[in-house]
Amino acid sequence: MELRMPAREPILNVPRAVTLSAGAMIAMQLVLSVLPLQTGLTVLLSLAMIPARYTGAAPELPGGYISAVTSFVTYMVVHGGWLHLTVNVLWMLAFGTAVARRVSTAGFFQFSILCGIAGALTHLVLHWGEVSPMVGASAAISGQMAAALRFIFFARGTPRGQIPDFAHVPLASLSETVRDGRVMGFIVFWLVLNAYFGLTGASFGTGPESEIAWEAHVGGFVCGLLIFGYFDAVRPAPDASQLR
Repeated sequence: MELRMPAREPILNVPRAVTLSAGAMIAMQLVLSVLPLQTGLTVLLSLAMIPARYTGAAPELPGGYISAVTSFVTYMVVHGGWLHLTVNVLWMLAFGTAVARRVSTAGFFQFSILCGIAGALTHLVLHWGEVSPMVGASAAISGQMAAALRFIFFARGTPRGQIPDFAHVPLASLSETVRDGRVMGFIVFWLVLNAYFGLTGASFGTGPESEIAWEAHVGGFVCGLLIFGYFDAVRPAPDASQLR
């Protein structure tokens, strides 16, 4: 008689895409923390989104014209400090995990990058010509949050006290999403929170360079809400009767 031991479930069942994303951001923060101060600042500015690059200042800024192209993506990997990074990683664990379970690893990165680019473009338009750098993955994660809102409130038939299997919850249409009171309540609360950041200058550190780029959050959120349907590949959960 052959005995099989039950497989052990990992304590933190985090999708590979989320683990890789968090690992890349943590690794970058570690690198910046061990580099000499001036070198670390140069690296950070080379990767950051700086609106002034596009009004003629690119040659004078770290990274030059190359960073004027690459910073739309690279700004997402660097953060303004460990607190900023920690908040974003926790935020991604909460919403990015649910999204990553519905799409491929490549799809997760493509979707997140597009949301981050949308956030960068929004920030660029509203802060045209400014020299203050913007860093962080918040815009991309805001897009992940928006994507999650299209299915986390629409789970049906889950016993009370159990977490729904979000990987198999049908994706709500945009019209269904915006008509749902729970979703709209969440969105209104989130927008008010971002408006507070914008009006008060709340930040994760000291100085204007650490202020929260709330406009990028909104840009990434709107992008995620609109485009997630093109990436979502969820399939209905298998019928329990077929597994017997």
